[in-house]
Amino acid sequence: MSAEASPPAIKNEDSARGFAFALTAYLLWGFLPIYMKALAHISPAEVIAHRVLWSVPIAGLVLFALGRTQEIRDALRSPRMLAMAALTAALITVNWGTYVWAIGAGHSLDAAMGYFINPLISIFMGSVLLKEKLRPAQIVAIGLAAIAVVVLAVDGGGLPWVALTLAFSWAFYAFFRKTLPLGPNQGFLLEVLILSVPAVLYIVYLEFFSGEGHFVQTGFSDTALLFGCGIVTAAPLMIYANGAKLLKLSTIGIMQYIAPTMIFLIAIFVFHEPLDTARMIAFPLIWAGLVLYTWSMLNATRGR
Repeated sequence: MSAEASPPAIKNEDSARGFAFALTAYLLWGFLPIYMKALAHISPAEVIAHRVLWSVPIAGLVLFALGRTQEIRDALRSPRMLAMAALTAALITVNWGTYVWAIGAGHSLDAAMGYFINPLISIFMGSVLLKEKLRPAQIVAIGLAAIAVVVLAVDGGGLPWVALTLAFSWAFYAFFRKTLPLGPNQGFLLEVLILSVPAVLYIVYLEFFSGEGHFVQTGFSDTALLFGCGIVTAAPLMIYANGAKLLKLSTIGIMQYIAPTMIFLIAIFVFHEPLDTARMIAFPLIWAGLVLYTWSMLNATRGR
């Protein structure tokens, strides 16, 4: 680990401050489908481009206010740092693209499923990559999630790719961001700076060449919503990044079912998406796994 990293970044332990940051981020993400649904008439690629573009000034202002701009300048001169940030930027782009498409295409339940599966994947990754010891109950919890995936695969004639893509892309993003030897706010700005080059080129193409852009050509509502993508993207992600540095990967995994619970409820009661038989089996299996894992962790905490 680089000397640039602060002590909380290299200690695999929890803190109250990290918990508060992560909780705030997950609540904000829980309401995000409502905002993304308002952008459903715009292509996911264009939405992502604006999420990237308008996140840059927001993240830059935060760093300027904190007096931490020197660190981002140093990172831009480090090939190793740029390579690591390019990896996390690629992972978050895959996650964003899948999520935006799922919400707009009426697959919010699949998105919720992905983020329900993700905590259990994070638990598994914590064991394999960070040597966090798995208890028998945790192994059973992961097994229940695997059964749920099999149920959905059999029913749908193939793997539930939306759920799995969201789960794995976010789990790996969380892991690599936790190990990135750079402050969380600086890391996020570095990611969106890397992504801003293709984002700007794509927006220019849409607005001035193909005529398919929505930023200035289709009215104030679209312009405001696309501009607001910067706020709804940067705020929770930067808050999350601060929390991730101060929490165990397994703790982040547990907290992560706050957001999918909200997404699930919004999908059912706001978007009126139907629950088919396979999902009525798969969701309880995953919930049972999460309850089992949480019970196991609480018992271990009381024991200590």
